[in-house]
Amino acid sequence: MYPPELVKPMREDLTSIGFKELHTADDVNNALKNEGTTLVVVNSVCGCAAANARPGARMSLQNTKTPDHLVTVFAGVDRDAVDAAREQMIPFPPSSPSMGLFKNGELVHMLERHHIEGRHADMIAENLKGAFDEFC
Repeated sequence: MYPPELVKPMREDLTSIGFKELHTADDVNNALKNEGTTLVVVNSVCGCAAANARPGARMSLQNTKTPDHLVTVFAGVDRDAVDAAREQMIPFPPSSPSMGLFKNGELVHMLERHHIEGRHADMIAENLKGAFDEFC
């Protein structure tokens, strides 16, 4: 478990642009019951989250179409919430960072760690924008 003071700025990187933090399995399950589209970001302390995932998520929101709901869980901190989110992302193996786009509770697009690590934030943003254009 990471200390709260360590992850605070990493959490705020997403919450400051409108992502809602989910801390429990119930939070995740309730969020995914929402009608419309929901982007779930599994946040992480790793370098690829800081350099690629969070900036890519931020840049993706500069699109005509965006998800109705933005939520995030933090790997290594909110274990129950992360486990619940990952359950909804099956058949994809657990990874962090990762991002899943859900439409009416169904997973319709997934970015795993291997899609994020080593790729520039603008590539991640373009991938998400394509998914937003298709599903949002």
